[in-house]
Amino acid sequence: MPRKDEHNQTTSIHKAAPHVLVVDDEPDIIELLELTLARMGMNVISTMNTQHARQLLQSRSFQLCLTDMQLPDGTGLDLVQYITQHCIGLPVAVITAYGTPENAVAALKAGAFDYLTKPVSLNHLRTLVKSALSLPPLHSEVTPVENTNNRRTLLGESQPMRRLRATIEKLSRSQAAVYINGESGSGKELAARMIHERSARHDEAFVPVNCGAIPENLMESEFFGYRKGAFTGADKDHSGFFLAANGGTLFLDEVADLPLAMQVKLLRVIQEKQVRKLGDTQETNIDVRIISATHKILSECVENGLFRQDLYYRLNVIELDMPALREMREDIPLITERILAKICRETSRPICHLDQEALAVLASYDFPGNVRELENILERTLALCSDKKIGKNELQLKPKETQQSPSDTPITPDQKLPLQDYLDKLEKESINKALDQTLHNRTAAAKLLGITVRSMRYRMDRLGLHLKK
Repeated sequence: MPRKDEHNQTTSIHKAAPHVLVVDDEPDIIELLELTLARMGMNVISTMNTQHARQLLQSRSFQLCLTDMQLPDGTGLDLVQYITQHCIGLPVAVITAYGTPENAVAALKAGAFDYLTKPVSLNHLRTLVKSALSLPPLHSEVTPVENTNNRRTLLGESQPMRRLRATIEKLSRSQAAVYINGESGSGKELAARMIHERSARHDEAFVPVNCGAIPENLMESEFFGYRKGAFTGADKDHSGFFLAANGGTLFLDEVADLPLAMQVKLLRVIQEKQVRKLGDTQETNIDVRIISATHKILSECVENGLFRQDLYYRLNVIELDMPALREMREDIPLITERILAKICRETSRPICHLDQEALAVLASYDFPGNVRELENILERTLALCSDKKIGKNELQLKPKETQQSPSDTPITPDQKLPLQDYLDKLEKESINKALDQTLHNRTAAAKLLGITVRSMRYRMDRLGLHLKK
């Protein structure tokens, strides 16, 4: 019987070393990457053009690909697009020339895991490789399951929700900064957590920060930390949000509420990947992925001078739109059932259910506060109702068809059309009128109608409307 140390040696020998494909036309870069990766225990295969790279990808299995952006017979971006289509689950990183951030952004949007800039930093390279190889397996089917901590996740089988979960799965396999756009209560933090939990950083910290809840005079110390004695009351060292999230993900909620002075400091930390505590003389290197969110339209904040454009482009590498609850009404029964079960468990009461009339009332309600408002409605209802079966009267909500328009003008349905067709007809006429008034500027038309641009796009797609060329 082999000794324990012999068994460990045998296991180590038989454990396959990761295979890495390097695509670059500069011999010096190839030699640097080959030596560094070999010392990390990798098997490296190199090539100098995209055609041979495709042949290798078709004939062999790789765990990582590193490609230069400029190649003799194409670009690294072409190779990224090929890999995302034909080698699903293979992380690919691009190497870009210094001072060309637009190339890196284009690669990240195309599906690249991360990027390196020339001259290549070996520390950055090692960190990138370790992160890429620690990615969890790609799920072939994204299903709305609850996580290990029994926390609520994004539920629903509607098309908007299926697309959202698929996008989250894709974003989780990238290191790109993500900006989540959505109305209040639509689940922006939950989406950020899902990206983190499915990413290479899943074993590290997820640090959520509500930027609108921090007093301006405390922002620098809270974000960057401080040394003991840095100011009156600093009786011990404090890490700050960035150092707490080092190696993991920092979620900046309501990022539009950051004052301009803080935006400048935040931009520098993101660019330099270094942070210095208050009262310290040394800067600390950090590796943090930033996900930001706000219910405001951040591009409008930039136009109005309330948000720095350079920071906006740093945060908004990839944008994720959260659908409003009213845009996926077919999911309301499932979401309602899960929320009710959760509340009943937490309050130690028998599981309650809504009858069909109550569900119909919820399905017809517009939910300006989205899922958070639905939770509040159900919590209030259960607090006031002791029955296991909940009817529409207990919800204390008016059905959608009985709600009056803002002008309090009653609408008389066309007797020749079903109600939904008549409402669609009115909506189509209103949108077309707004588009005509704004010379087919969708953003301006949405503002005129009092809805978001995202909602405008959704409604136009649903009604089959298209902008005139």
